[in-house]
Amino acid sequence: MKIGIMFKPGDVVLAELQFTDTFEVKNRPALVLFEEYDNVVVAGITSNLKMEGIRLTKKEGAVKESVIKLNYLFTISRIMIKKNLFSLSKEKKRIVYEELINKLSMLR
Repeated sequence: MKIGIMFKPGDVVLAELQFTDTFEVKNRPALVLFEEYDNVVVAGITSNLKMEGIRLTKKEGAVKESVIKLNYLFTISRIMIKKNLFSLSKEKKRIVYEELINKLSMLR
């Protein structure tokens, strides 16, 4: 990815992600939550529709029907992002925001 490009919340990107149960790193889609100082906080996306999360459809831009997993968050270096795939709609971003707020409300 070019150094000058900033990623926006709601961008779905292809990035190198490490799985929690192995040391293996693979290129996987992820949702950008925010970027700061060349670090990008992302939520993993899976095509395993049995997983809990927010559904993402082909109509919205996904290659396959998928699930945004807000319980699978990473901070990655921006150089681990291979390309920007598409951006979520305003409505879908609102749904992601509300789900994150619900999960974080336990911090109060």
